[in-house]
Amino acid sequence: MNNLVETIIGTLVLAVAAAFAWYVYATTDIAHGRSGYVIKAIFDNASGVNIGTDVRLAGIKVGSVIGQKLDQENYQAIISMTIERGVKLPEDTSAKITTDGLLGDKYIALDPGGSDIMLKDGGVLDNTQSSIDLWALVNEYLFKKEEKSK
Repeated sequence: MNNLVETIIGTLVLAVAAAFAWYVYATTDIAHGRSGYVIKAIFDNASGVNIGTDVRLAGIKVGSVIGQKLDQENYQAIISMTIERGVKLPEDTSAKITTDGLLGDKYIALDPGGSDIMLKDGGVLDNTQSSIDLWALVNEYLFKKEEKSK
């Protein structure tokens, strides 16, 4: 009887693990075959952007952040993104780090330019707008207001 209970519990644990693995597969880019092409963007400040952060075009997710590193020479953040193969971006596309609402999650918004030349795998976006630190702006406003009243 003890062996039967242990076998049933073991089978249940394996079934839950298999269900979890299927859920991860179904809800990530793996299931959709989105290998895409890789582009990079250079930002002065990339706070709030992590691996897995959405990359959106016209509000639609077209990619994800797959890497980030610091340029040791000029201390800028280099963000690597994968973009769906079907999405062609002009070489003068701009990127900015923005948020969903006032305090929502950050994402990278792409704004295509007008060039006839399209970005290829490994292309770099130079026209970027970095993350805005909302709390730094609030503190600056409060302390400047306090200094003026003295």
